[in-house]
This record gives sequence, C-alpha cells and structure tokens, in this order.
Amino acid sequence: MSSESWASVRVVTAATFCAASLLAVPGRAAADGPNGIDDLRAAAHVTHPVHTPSRLDDRGVQFLPGPDVPEPPDVSALSWMVTDMASGKVLAAKDAHRPLPPASTLKALFAVTVLPKFSPAEVHTVSLEDLGGIESGSSLAGLKEDLPYRVADLWHGVFLRSGSDAVHTLAGMNGGWGKTIDDMQETARRLGARDTTVESADGFDTPGQFSSAYDLTLFGRAGLADPDFAEFASTKHAELPEEGGPDAFGIENTNRLLVGSHGVKPYDGLIGVKNGYTTHAGNTLIAAARRDGRTLLVTVMNPQSGSRNAVYEETRALLDWGFEAAPRAAAVGVLPALAHDRGSGVAQPAVHRPRATVPLRRTAVAARPDTDAPARYWWLLSAAGGVGVIGLAALGTGLWRRRRRPQESAGGESG
Repeated sequence: MSSESWASVRVVTAATFCAASLLAVPGRAAADGPNGIDDLRAAAHVTHPVHTPSRLDDRGVQFLPGPDVPEPPDVSALSWMVTDMASGKVLAAKDAHRPLPPASTLKALFAVTVLPKFSPAEVHTVSLEDLGGIESGSSLAGLKEDLPYRVADLWHGVFLRSGSDAVHTLAGMNGGWGKTIDDMQETARRLGARDTTVESADGFDTPGQFSSAYDLTLFGRAGLADPDFAEFASTKHAELPEEGGPDAFGIENTNRLLVGSHGVKPYDGLIGVKNGYTTHAGNTLIAAARRDGRTLLVTVMNPQSGSRNAVYEETRALLDWGFEAAPRAAAVGVLPALAHDRGSGVAQPAVHRPRATVPLRRTAVAARPDTDAPARYWWLLSAAGGVGVIGLAALGTGLWRRRRRPQESAGGESG
C-alpha cells in the first residue's frame, strides 16, 4: 500500500483509539467508595439518612440552648422527656433511659400489644377465671362475673379506671397472663424500647419490672398511631357497660390533667394517654397535647416535690415550655421512624424492616434525587462509544480495501 493509502487509514485508526481511550475513563460513580461499584456487601450502596447526634444516653438534663429558646422548667421528677410527635425530635430530657418502675403507664404497652387483636364490638362474658390472680390493692374498673361486656367496655375500664380486672380479662382473651407478658416484651423489643422489662401486664409493682421515660414515649407514640387507642385514651367519661342496664354505672378518667379534678385544671388541648401510681413507682404520666397544629408528648416519672398533684403540674409546665420552644429548639435526639407491622397490627420503627423483603423508602421514590443518573450517563456513553469504535474500525477497513483493490488488479505492490 502506498504511503498516501496508509495515511488515511492511520488517521481513522488514531481517531478510533482516541475515542476508545476517552470512553475508557471511568465516571465518578464507578469509583464511589473504597470497594467500587462492584461492592456486593449488604447495603453497600444504600443512602442512609443523616442522624441527629443523640444526647439521650447522657445523665442529667439534656437541652441545647439557642437564640430565643427558653430553658426548660426546673421540675422534680427523676426522669422526663418532651418530644415533638410529628418530627420525632426530642426537645429536652432528663435521664431519659433511667430504668424506673412504670406503674400503670405500662398499660399503654399492654394496649399497644393487645388492642389490635379484638374488635371493640366483640362481646365477652366475664368469668371467675378472668378475675383471678388480681393483686391486693390493685385499681379496679368494677367488672362483674357472668356479665357480658363489649371489648370497648373493657378498654374503657383499662384507660379510664386503670382497672386490673379489665386487664386480666383482656389478657385471658389473649391467651393468658404469661403469654400476654411475653407478647408485651416482644412489642417493646420491636418498638426499640431497650429499657423495659415486663413482669406484670398491669404495671403492678413487681420485682425486676422497669421502663424509662424514653420507652414510655415510644409506647405513647405507637398507641396514638392507632385511632382506637387515641379514642380510648382521650375519653373522659363512660358508662360501664356502655349499653346500660341495671348493673351499669358511670366511670371517670383518673387522669386529672384531662378531666380537671382534685385541684388540677384541665390542660387545653390534652388528648390523653395514661397515668399511673404505685408505692414503689410514685406518680407517672404519659401525656399528649395538641395546640396550633403541633402535638407534643411528655413523659414524667416519679416527681420528688411531695405535692399530691406534682406529676400533673410538672407535666403542664413541660408542655407549656415545649409549645413555646418547639419552633426554634434544636433536638437532643430523634425517635426512630414508625412503620406499621401488618402481621401484628403493632407500629414499629421503620429501621427494623427486613431490607431483603421490603423496598427502602418506596413512597419517597418520586421525590428522591436521582442519585443513579451519573452511573446511567456513563453506561449509555460507554455503550454508544462501543458502537462508535466498531463503526470507525469498519470504516477504516473499508477505506483500506477500496484503496488496495485497484493496485492489486494492476499487479502493484507497496514499496
């Protein structure tokens, strides 16, 4: 082939290799992370949310000062926590994970566990066996043997009167006292309540039974995600049984901050949840309130001031502070996001979802930034480049053959 013939081939070939070299340069996505894009470890390419550093494991009052943010009130409770329900932000806390006896606030966990299992309209006739095993000194709703009650009546007995007779009856329906305790412990585990040990389903003082302000907050939040729980927790008065009859009588919620009694004024916007008292636990309270579109959840455990209404007045002070501070206060911790467990009917943290079976953040796909776009761009560019390389090579070969054929037919030879 003459030098002129080879010149055109060399030009085409050089262009081909230049294009191939350019396309061989990896994009930024190909080098993402120390193991590259072929890293097949579990969750190697999952984008994790940025977590707020938590101070909830620290002792004492946890609060982050800021401009125009008042300091939380000085209350006497051994442990307390103030949480914004919508965001899960913990605005302030004191010894949030301190294990303490919960008293009847543990009935919130009982309700989260058992309430989804039975229709409120289901009828159950209370038996002598249902009322057996109730500890002396326990609060009672006043259920009567051989009398039929709707399940809703039993829950009124739990939430309004803190009745251990109603708890024992529902626990019997659930398979027994021991099984119900095991179920509650499993629910606590699913919710991420690491400080809770259940020894008695009704919260009665029992050796080894503990919870914490943090865990009680988890129980209250999970409960309020259930409309039935929210309705029972906010009910002030009811008839037991609700359908009336010669044996019916009225009951009132013992949560003084909800109904306004014993010298406590009702709190504006309060939506319940559960109060408790035992000799060992002192007074405890989980309280939620809504104001101006914001819902706060406050837990208070064992005030030390000696005032008979201390748990209610300290809760009031913390709620007032929370509503004032919430728009500007920085979080000292964030509760895990809740997801609904369709199998048990119990809400649980989304972070515990099995990633192998449940797509991550399915509902957020439409609004999520397209982080895979760079990878798709380089893949498409590489594919197009490959086609281009093949095409250029074919073009070079074609030109070479066209220039060679006339010389071969004339018997010529490249020199």
